[in-house]
Amino acid sequence: MSRPVLSSHVLDTSTGRPAVQLYTELFKQKGDSWVSWHSTVTTGDGRIQFPFTKDSMSAGTYKLKFNVGDYYTRNQKETLYPYVEIVFEVKENEHYHIPLLLSPYGYSTYRGS
Repeated sequence: MSRPVLSSHVLDTSTGRPAVQLYTELFKQKGDSWVSWHSTVTTGDGRIQFPFTKDSMSAGTYKLKFNVGDYYTRNQKETLYPYVEIVFEVKENEHYHIPLLLSPYGYSTYRGS
């Protein structure tokens, strides 16, 4: 089995644990609009492996939308951010790992491996 084209890992730095069951949507940009591409939730270790191969995920601009507000409400915490959006460009024949370090009042991301 080949490596997935896109994956993510979300850590809740306020607890030092993975963000479990965080609803996440993937969109692809088409002109001036965003088209829903896939939706899922993070696993028990805060990970997502999107089911795309190099043949099914073409080059272009994509957006991950993490529904942070619902996650923190479920965990009985307040947050400043109802959601976090990460926009990134996909080139052909590359793997993209988009991690999210999350807390109720801040977040960061980077290109992982």
